[in-house]
Amino acid sequence: MTEATSCGGVVVYRGKILLLYKNIRGRYEGWVLPKGTVEDGESFEQTALREVQEESGAKARIVQYIGSSQYTFQASSQDIQKQVHWYLMMGESYFSRPQREEYFMDSGYYKYHEAIHLLKFSNEKQILEKAFGLYQSRMRSGLWVPQAAEETAK
Repeated sequence: MTEATSCGGVVVYRGKILLLYKNIRGRYEGWVLPKGTVEDGESFEQTALREVQEESGAKARIVQYIGSSQYTFQASSQDIQKQVHWYLMMGESYFSRPQREEYFMDSGYYKYHEAIHLLKFSNEKQILEKAFGLYQSRMRSGLWVPQAAEETAK
């Protein structure tokens, strides 16, 4: 079994969550959160930010680490055990543009109840649930401050 490490983000902008729709040659692959493989010399945080921007075109900043998820899949008749490190991120805008080269056909921001329903994989649903709880807690505590508001306060 081969081990692989990826990093990704739960990007929230004005209470909505960024999702990507993957469809490979007409085959439904489902709605997912942006994530990807760590490159040589990259920190997990750098990977998460790069992958969010590459896969969705969205600009975001890391707010906090959420946790990790693990799953196994098969590629080229080989079992891959993947660990994904997730970060709660604050989006800069509603802008998104799916990365067609990676077979993402659509992207957008969705309300929590829509996003949890759309996500294909249970491990991503669990990460979203945890991330949204952290987001709500930060909102209640006044710790979720969009960047423009932070700069104005300085």
